[in-house]
Amino acid sequence: MTLHDSAPLAGRVALVTGGSRGIGAAIVRRLAADGARVVFTYRESSQAAAELAAEIGDGVAVRCDQADLGTLPAMFDPVRDSGLDILVLNAAVADQTPIGELTTDHYERVMTINATFPLFAIREAIPLLRDGGRIVTVSSLNTVVAAPGLALYCGSKGALEQFTRVASRELGPRGITVNTVSSGATDTDMLRATNPPELLAVTSSVTALGRLGTPADIAAVVAFLCSPDGAWLTGQNLRATGGLFM
Repeated sequence: MTLHDSAPLAGRVALVTGGSRGIGAAIVRRLAADGARVVFTYRESSQAAAELAAEIGDGVAVRCDQADLGTLPAMFDPVRDSGLDILVLNAAVADQTPIGELTTDHYERVMTINATFPLFAIREAIPLLRDGGRIVTVSSLNTVVAAPGLALYCGSKGALEQFTRVASRELGPRGITVNTVSSGATDTDMLRATNPPELLAVTSSVTALGRLGTPADIAAVVAFLCSPDGAWLTGQNLRATGGLFM
């Protein structure tokens, strides 16, 4: 078996935001399994972060609060000397506040975490990324399937998708690909906390593949974009929904 077959990301350095649980943790595990050295951020789950870092071997967990742009430089500290090959911007917050009840505090918090912080993370990563590197942002099906109460979530993720497209143009001359993966109904704690079981059952029934997605499903798509086989895809939004949206 060749090295490419066994470890497509061998020798690569990856940074994943929001990597201690859910989709982020699945991405960390998958990139590590594919051979990358993975640094990931977490906000509150220090025990889960430490356990995951130990699980993947040489993982590094960095505390970072995306509501505070002042914490952004610290998440790059573990890769300033080694350089960076892969940046996955996964961390986000959901907000289910109807427009009629929104405050400026709601707006500033969600937009900062979901859009502003990732944009400036891309800026911070540019001088660290090696030519031929990868940036993947994680968005949501909700940018094309809106729902009541999700104005800020949809708006912030829509902004992130546009930042991604522009970055793909700007970084293309260096062979750096920049893409979005938009997850559909994915079986995470967040999904189950914000949706009743009967709605999840209906969602499964109208999904072409007949089930909810798993974090590993999303991680597999991210890993493909980060792999050598993803080198000819950039500026794209891959809607990983199992056929919930076509």
